[in-house]
Amino acid sequence: MWHLGRATGDLAAGIGVKGMLELARSRKGDQPARIQLSPEHTRRFTDRLARMRGAVMKMGQLMSMDGSDVFTAEAAEIMSALRESAEPMPMSQLVQVLEGEYGRDWNHRFKRFEFSPIASASIGQVHRAETRDGRRLALKIQFPGVRESIDSDIDNLAFLGRSLGMAPKGIDIAPFLDEARRQLHREADYAAEAEALERYRTLIGEDPDLFIPGVHHDLTTHNILAMDFADGVSIDRLAGPDYRRAERDHAAESLMRLTLRELFEFGLVQTDPNFGNYLYDSASGRITLLDFGATKPVAPELVELYRRMARATIDGNREEMRAACVAIGYIGEDDPREHVDTMLDLLQMSAEPLRHEGLYDFGASDLFERTYKNGRAMFHSGAFSTAPPPETLFLHRKFMGSFMLSRRLRARIDLAEMAARFI
Repeated sequence: MWHLGRATGDLAAGIGVKGMLELARSRKGDQPARIQLSPEHTRRFTDRLARMRGAVMKMGQLMSMDGSDVFTAEAAEIMSALRESAEPMPMSQLVQVLEGEYGRDWNHRFKRFEFSPIASASIGQVHRAETRDGRRLALKIQFPGVRESIDSDIDNLAFLGRSLGMAPKGIDIAPFLDEARRQLHREADYAAEAEALERYRTLIGEDPDLFIPGVHHDLTTHNILAMDFADGVSIDRLAGPDYRRAERDHAAESLMRLTLRELFEFGLVQTDPNFGNYLYDSASGRITLLDFGATKPVAPELVELYRRMARATIDGNREEMRAACVAIGYIGEDDPREHVDTMLDLLQMSAEPLRHEGLYDFGASDLFERTYKNGRAMFHSGAFSTAPPPETLFLHRKFMGSFMLSRRLRARIDLAEMAARFI
């Protein structure tokens, strides 16, 4: 809680009293709230989140995915560091974890072990290693104490969310927080993640565009996940000048197709859209998929409801849209017609890429701003009388992440033709 207070203090100090008043005012007005932070205060805020790890750092990662809509462009660039690196654990702590999992002679298992992590995230950090029998591995090693801090982290975030007015009127967010709590506990169990990774790898099969690392069970525990090492850079680097439009379009198309397959074909969704979970290898053109702790099965009944809703939205059948939304829980059976129409209008707007003929230019689209503005107004209006199942929270996170990535890469995708195969 002390760390959360310090981080929030840096945020408040950076915005200033006037800025906090403006932020509160803009949250009630028509324009999206935009946080004005100086580079110095942004770095301090980011550094605090990087040291906090766990659930609080995950919040920061989500804020940074397309932070230009909440932060200034300069602040968003600094915040993006949260997607790839947390503060690494001290050497003594790292050795303590390795000894606890592998024994005091842990180093005898490896021909080479790099003590400097190649990546650090919210729950653990990744080290490159080579076993004595020649296997090139990436070892994801969990930060000590993360599993024990999850419950207090969620409680602290709930307090912060209520303080900043992030919960809609009339909706009990406790079930959603409980689902987030359960999800984080699953993510902190690397043995469970290894099982999810292998199941997902079987579903993907031999794919020319995607690579799923294999698990090495002899070195995998509840706190260490041993996987094949894969070369590559974070997928959002493709937005830079060193990569061609064709590469950006192909990468975004591959991952958007994967999102559709996960929901409508697999019934198994990797729900963490952090850009750092996708590595692009320019030599092969393949994308390595990482981090399967947030993998969730989706009930066949819910999959069919989403298919029904998507088909009705594409066709413009508002009565069928309404029926699907009621069945999922987005609206209540007896909600006023005005509220229902507002929800259906928002749904049709958000489905714009699915209804567009030909290539949809995500880079030139202002769809995010339009849906953000209208959705936020509904969110704070008190129009909601019901809420969908808590597990939809993670599906929404994945859908948003796929859109954000396509937007970041300024990709052009014929999403309508692609989706027709699944819907």
